[in-house]
Amino acid sequence: MNVLVAGGTGFVGRHLVPVLLARGHDVRIMTRSPHDRDDGAVEVFGEIADPLSLAGALRDIDVAVYLVHTLDHTDFAERDRVGATSFARQAAHSGVSKVVYLGGLGEDADDLSEHLRSRREVEHILTAALPTIALRAGIVVGQGSVSWEILCQLVERLPVMVTPRWVQTPTAPIALDDIVAYLAAAVELTAASDHFDVGAPDPMTYREMLQTVAREQGRSLHILPVPVLSPALSSYWLRLVTDVDLQTARSLVDSMVNEVIVTDRRFEQLVGREPMPFIEATRLALHERAKVGAQADAQPKSDVPG
Repeated sequence: MNVLVAGGTGFVGRHLVPVLLARGHDVRIMTRSPHDRDDGAVEVFGEIADPLSLAGALRDIDVAVYLVHTLDHTDFAERDRVGATSFARQAAHSGVSKVVYLGGLGEDADDLSEHLRSRREVEHILTAALPTIALRAGIVVGQGSVSWEILCQLVERLPVMVTPRWVQTPTAPIALDDIVAYLAAAVELTAASDHFDVGAPDPMTYREMLQTVAREQGRSLHILPVPVLSPALSSYWLRLVTDVDLQTARSLVDSMVNEVIVTDRRFEQLVGREPMPFIEATRLALHERAKVGAQADAQPKSDVPG
């Protein structure tokens, strides 16, 4: 099949592309800055808000994978709404048979954060325009994930944490390998529009995830949740302790107060793949993190007079 990956140079997209190529698909990557590649994929210019560029990117495409997200902007919800509307309209006009979308977990009936509401709104926009398979996921555990990086940096930098109440919120993380495999399977799925929850076998609190990461790194970690750290204060706390930018921290923290767990396991049964437990995902991600750190340390340092 001819598959377009919108957001193919991002964290999940750059891991998905080689899997799609290995499955024999012709892969086109939509990006604002196309480059020549030697892996068989083709990068093409595409701007979500530019219908003309979308028409060119979507020409002769069978399935489009939509991984676009603008979490680091204050007006991310409006940007994502406009982008999804433009993309869905052009995809339908171009004769795309299906869109595969990576969204967020959470029940519609809950008081969802602006971030999770935006993820759900994009899903509805795409589904209203053309057949869409939406995979709803929580934190992706893998090197390069912002949420995973926050967990690692907190464990590495704070052996004693006075934490917000959201550390007790149940969530369903998912391994990078699993979400990539599920997205690839969704590309080939013949089902009509539907949404599926995907995530690790057992829900965990953020506190349990932090403690698991600490144990795997051989670190001591003491956590004291307190009720006085509001989401707004929590975002400043994350910005102070970690490398994440303030707007991204604020958007993520707002979502951490929502319980986001898997309520059905239809998709893993449909594709015949069970997700790995968080402990296994953690070990894989920490291994990749160590490799990246070792490669960075091996890079020659420039001689700067001091």
